Amino acid sequence: MKKLVWTTAVAVAGLMATALAPAAVAQQTAKKPLTASVAWTPCPDTDPILGAMLKGLDCGSVQVPLDYSEPDGTKISLALTRARHTVADSAYQGVVILNRGQWPGGIGRDLPTRYAQGTTGLAKDVGAAYDWIGFDPRGVGASEPAVVCDSSYVYPGHAQPSPVPADAAAEQEWVDRARAYAQSCGDAYGDTLNHLTTKDAARDLDRMRIALGQKKITYFGTDWGTYLGSVYASMYPNRVQRMILDSVVKPSGTWYQNNLDKNATSEQNAKIFFAWVAKYDSVYHLGTTAAAVEARYYQGQDALAAAPLDGKIGPAEWADVFEPVVYRSWTWLSRAQILSDFVVRNNPASLRANYSDPAFPHQNRHAMTNAVQCTDAAQPTNWKRWHTDYSRQYAAGDRFLTWTNAWYNAPCAFWPVKAKKRPAVGDSSVNVLLVQPEFDTAHGTAGAVETHRLFPNSRLVLEQGGHNVGAALSANNNTCLNTYVGDYLRDGTRPARTKGVDATCQAAADPVPPTPLFFCRGVRPGPAPPARCGHRPAATAAPPGRWARAWRAPAGAAAAPGGAPRRPPAAAPARHAPPAR
Repeated sequence: MKKLVWTTAVAVAGLMATALAPAAVAQQTAKKPLTASVAWTPCPDTDPILGAMLKGLDCGSVQVPLDYSEPDGTKISLALTRARHTVADSAYQGVVILNRGQWPGGIGRDLPTRYAQGTTGLAKDVGAAYDWIGFDPRGVGASEPAVVCDSSYVYPGHAQPSPVPADAAAEQEWVDRARAYAQSCGDAYGDTLNHLTTKDAARDLDRMRIALGQKKITYFGTDWGTYLGSVYASMYPNRVQRMILDSVVKPSGTWYQNNLDKNATSEQNAKIFFAWVAKYDSVYHLGTTAAAVEARYYQGQDALAAAPLDGKIGPAEWADVFEPVVYRSWTWLSRAQILSDFVVRNNPASLRANYSDPAFPHQNRHAMTNAVQCTDAAQPTNWKRWHTDYSRQYAAGDRFLTWTNAWYNAPCAFWPVKAKKRPAVGDSSVNVLLVQPEFDTAHGTAGAVETHRLFPNSRLVLEQGGHNVGAALSANNNTCLNTYVGDYLRDGTRPARTKGVDATCQAAADPVPPTPLFFCRGVRPGPAPPARCGHRPAATAAPPGRWARAWRAPAGAAAAPGGAPRRPPAAAPARHAPPAR
């Protein structure tokens, strides 16, 4: 097996080349004060990956060992950003290191702005008191190396095969592709794949802490970021000032069992989405029951299986476009409109607009999700086990994403390096606040319950009825959750300890679609076509000059320039830009 060679750089001043264990770190830092050593410069107005999203932030990097058992060996680079505190130094509270999760491959350099400026619902006095630190974890984004394997697995240049195999031959085609993808990763990165675990990323966090000149850090992680935080707090409990874990990974299930569990929760949340669409049949015309809407969803998928749109959007891509609905309810408006447009109006324009060929961010995220999950803990290496487990779930009714998830994770059955032993998680002293939506697709509630037990000094706030991964300080807009997190960041205030869940918040309201308005020449606009303008089926175009359809936003929504009603904007392509948090 070859070893990837990287230019050995001089480690940042203050980093300990010989430090291998938390105890060694603690011993040295006790001897002399830490000095910040990141060379910050203004971020470019146009970043190669994130465009203008870094404008106004500081950019820097930290060099860390590729292999922590060889601290003087090859170094890799971690890309960081910073939104600096604006309070007086006497009121400065240190750094908050942010990780959005979204699988292990999620970039994070764009995050500091929204917290520092309070655009996520965080009180501005709290945002002003910290340095907010975003970073791309090892292997991700602007950090080097950024791992990308055979791009044809994710995007072969045309529609992928249907994720649901019609027969043994179709399944074998996917298996062969997954095996080839895993091999391509080994061919490209060799021994580097041995050093991309969550435990390696936790060690990186502590090197970042030192480079930032901090004795302790505050950490805010979501999704995979909660597992990273849990591992860090277990390895370096005395280096945590405060820690917020939102939408919590189950440590004992990483990753094979957790991914199976996600198939069931995805089905649950898909049905929640279908029921919501049915509630607004007057808007979307997809049916008045969840079952009717679900049938229309699979009607659209089947149509694309028979004739992929533009040769690129088939049933697998259809599933990718709709996948966000099980994670975040603020995507429901755009996805319901895509579904209605495609299967009711026979109009593919919105579907086409919400798909883009998966380029670097998506390819990188996929490769790093596999690279981390395949080596964090052992997964079955016999495909028969995968076939049995996923076939059983699909037959039991978990249809929405089961086989899509299977092929996303399938390279782990053939990964070219051996998995490590799952790290021990837990500590009795660490100050942790857990935030957990009740219907979290990625993790359910089991992860939060287990982590609450493993960290006895934690507090658990449950969002009852919540189904958005990343529930606090996000587009979820839950004032109750935001207050708990803001108070904790302000002065450490947490709910009183009780048995089980320590506090609850009710879920934020589901979105409300805009009301369609129909315009007829000489007649006041209304919610239905005026009788004297005639009637047309929903799937046909409006006759020119007779009447047309627009949209009235709910109360409080922004109007288009000039005050005219406007249709809800299309969501960002599902496969491309980093999803909102």
